[in-house]
Amino acid sequence: MFTSPFRNLSEKNEKKLTFSLVYLFIISMIALRYFNIYIDGVKAPYGIVSFEFAGSLENSLEIINSWSTLGKICAGLSLGYDFLFLIIYTLLISLFIHKLNVRLWTGKSFYKIGEILIWSMFLTAAFDAIENVSLIKLLVGSHKQYWSSIAFTFATLKFILIAIALLYLIANSFLLLLKKRS
Repeated sequence: MFTSPFRNLSEKNEKKLTFSLVYLFIISMIALRYFNIYIDGVKAPYGIVSFEFAGSLENSLEIINSWSTLGKICAGLSLGYDFLFLIIYTLLISLFIHKLNVRLWTGKSFYKIGEILIWSMFLTAAFDAIENVSLIKLLVGSHKQYWSSIAFTFATLKFILIAIALLYLIANSFLLLLKKRS
């Protein structure tokens, strides 16, 4: 049913891909943090994440109206850049899951859980894209409650899937360390 999209990568290409994705992830985090400097504030203490979880049109508009012109531009740039970032972080998390899955679970039934999580990261990317479009619609003046609701719903789903994947990575990293020590 599900198989890892990374299963046919050679070890050399897997290392290159891992290095490239980690490098791009770090650069992207720096860029997104830079944009966030201009949108952090009382109404948006967590910057763009506060906007994602505004939940209501009233809260979304309070956040937008609290931003300066530069803040609104940076919010737009952040949302635009996030379309690239969602590809980077989903591939990176998926690749790490694949690496742990191969090392710990090859030939065991639990291997399928890792494969499902790998593919769930691509669903996460779709959720993130839907959330971004909703936030952009709000930012450019389409002040409808459903845009806030859609952004909130898909941000929640996105972060739930990311949290599950990160818990899987943390738990399996500890298992790998224990396996190496024994």
